[in-house]
Amino acid sequence: MTYRTLVTSALYTSLAIGAFAVAFNAFAHDETHDGHQDFTLIHAGQVMAVPGKAVLTDHTIIIHEGEIVGVEPGFLEDEDAVIVDGKDMFFLPGLIDSHVHLRGDRDSGKPDDAVRLESGDVALQAAAHARTTLMAGFTAVQDVGGPKEIFALRRAINKGLVPGPHIRASGPAIAATGGHGDFHGFKDDILEMMQSDTICNGVADCRRAVRQAVKDGADVIKITATGGVLSDTNAGTGQQLMDDELKAIVDAATSMGRKVTAHAHDKGGIEAALRAGVSSIEHGSFLDEETTRLFKKYDAVLVPTVLAGKTVEEWASDPDTFLPPNSIKKALEVGPKMQEMAKVAYENGVTIAFGTDTGVSKHGGNAKEFEYLVAAGMSEMEAIRSATVTAAKHIQLDHVIGTLEAGKFADLIGVDGDPLKDISELMDVDFVMKGGVIYKGE
Repeated sequence: MTYRTLVTSALYTSLAIGAFAVAFNAFAHDETHDGHQDFTLIHAGQVMAVPGKAVLTDHTIIIHEGEIVGVEPGFLEDEDAVIVDGKDMFFLPGLIDSHVHLRGDRDSGKPDDAVRLESGDVALQAAAHARTTLMAGFTAVQDVGGPKEIFALRRAINKGLVPGPHIRASGPAIAATGGHGDFHGFKDDILEMMQSDTICNGVADCRRAVRQAVKDGADVIKITATGGVLSDTNAGTGQQLMDDELKAIVDAATSMGRKVTAHAHDKGGIEAALRAGVSSIEHGSFLDEETTRLFKKYDAVLVPTVLAGKTVEEWASDPDTFLPPNSIKKALEVGPKMQEMAKVAYENGVTIAFGTDTGVSKHGGNAKEFEYLVAAGMSEMEAIRSATVTAAKHIQLDHVIGTLEAGKFADLIGVDGDPLKDISELMDVDFVMKGGVIYKGE
């Protein structure tokens, strides 16, 4: 059987599981996009088709119309196909960052942007960061707590208008008045203008906020269950949404087909969010062994974002820091806890999905998180699996991404070295393909 006959069986496979590449609107390939060829054959010296399983040597990755057809032994040839010579390279599925903020960073995102920039400015900044993220090897992200302009960016990427990763997005976070996720430090009339319509108080209002988020286009509901480091307030990092509000949010989200992820630092706030039924915790800074039992009881995922903790600790320790006093205090409390937190979570069997909170750290440097996960005790393979198989399931896209298997999107990266021997190889990605389109390494 020639490799071209595999296309038929791949199509049957897709149809048998619901023709997801067509039916899943948000991530369907745009048929007008002419960036991919009929067939592409990647000659891979090494390929990790399914992270967690054995690495294959001297195989061909077969791609047709933006999808994986198969990964076959040997270096197949075809004069009518595009051939990519990666015999000296290591290939793996495109990486997934479960927690980003494409909208801004320290250099291009300022607290007063909401009253200074036009919507177009915000969208174009996010587009630039999306391209940087893609070129760093992250072919999918979940943007949690970003502005509504992220929904426009998501549409533009799906239509092939701008380059960027697949985006799952929450839009503005659901947060308590005066808490993390609300605006602080401006005149009352300015604050009133800046306030998101997902700020809520009380059970009924928090239900309303969930429904508004879904109406606006949220794929997932992001909440701030506790205080946070970068909000300029001395409200601390303890629980801010109350137990009944947390439960109301989860119930409302569930009724509208959405999962809830909770920003949470404080142990009590993490545990309250887990008991309320959230699907995942972002950060988890002060969790302990007791908390890990709740993660397992409720089958919840941790997105540890150690890179963010290291970043804010570095900022706060700089004598010339730009952080306000309220944030300095919290950064010096939270930052040093993050590495140990990840170690405790890993050693106690918590499911960990890769996520960085990039936008706090610099866009394009997302892969630094791998080094911190390995330092927490993960093997290199486990760390990669957290950013592929586990993250794909976490952001509800495991049917189309996360592995290099027949019927899935042709999202893959290549590096010159072996990341199983040196995880820092993923800091310097040499080849990027998304949906069969080569963005880097031609």
